[in-house]
Amino acid sequence: MISESFIQARIYETPFGESLNYRLYSPDTEPSTSYPLILFLHGADERGNDNAAQLSYGVPDILEYIQANEPAFLLAPQCPDELRWSNVLGRTNLQPSLPEFPSHPMKLVIELLETFLNNNPVDPNRIYLTGLSLGGFGTWDLLMRRPEWFAAAIPICGGGDTDQVGKIKHIPQWIFHGSADPVIVPEHSRRMVKALKEAGGNLKYTEYEGVDHNSWDPTYTNSEVLEWLFEQKSID
Repeated sequence: MISESFIQARIYETPFGESLNYRLYSPDTEPSTSYPLILFLHGADERGNDNAAQLSYGVPDILEYIQANEPAFLLAPQCPDELRWSNVLGRTNLQPSLPEFPSHPMKLVIELLETFLNNNPVDPNRIYLTGLSLGGFGTWDLLMRRPEWFAAAIPICGGGDTDQVGKIKHIPQWIFHGSADPVIVPEHSRRMVKALKEAGGNLKYTEYEGVDHNSWDPTYTNSEVLEWLFEQKSID
């Protein structure tokens, strides 16, 4: 497990008694300098209230990369048990629809990120979003709800509402899925890729031949993927 000296355990709390566990890595900052930020959304098995399980996959690889190559903030919230980042109900439904309102955990993620952006030296043109499985659905959910925030996204073995891709077609996206995924079938990503291409979207798609649900390890350990992510900047 990653040491708290590297990524601090924190709790976002609202005036209404709501709370969301999250982990934060902050780079060594310099005055009058702004830094990129990555928001990471974990998968279903990492839900809970220990404020630790969300560090199991993806985060160690991203953290290793940014410590070695690219000073950046890293935010990793934890979704409570039995809840979801996105309520699109898409695991078995190949035509999920984005609900009008976010799930409760996603509502808190939006509030957390908005608060963080207002109080830290984050480069507004280099805010990135990624997530796997449950978090892959969450990535597209949040991207569609706040497209003005993000410079790029990496959705991994997720899915989303193809009718809403017009909102996010301008955002560079590198999408990943395993061709043999029995948990979130690759048709989810394939449908999103098709819809984005038809809308004139800015995307790349990698489908790992013969790989099952774990398409995140070969993605986050690939330095080319993270290099690509940090190269992306929002258009003013």
